[in-house]
Amino acid sequence: MWRKSSYSNQEGGECVEVADGFPAVVPVRDSKDPDGPVLLFPAGAWQRFVTAAARGAYGGVRP
Repeated sequence: MWRKSSYSNQEGGECVEVADGFPAVVPVRDSKDPDGPVLLFPAGAWQRFVTAAARGAYGGVRP
């Protein structure tokens, strides 16, 4: 089961989707290309990325 960020708009936009249920990795794909490639990130690395992004570490808009 894939899910988009709660910050994604209904028009699709430039979104990624993640799949839950894999303890060691986080599968990530482009929502515009659901049959395209999937990237697998170690779960700990993904969590650090999400935490840093939420804090504005990558220059984006923070929620």
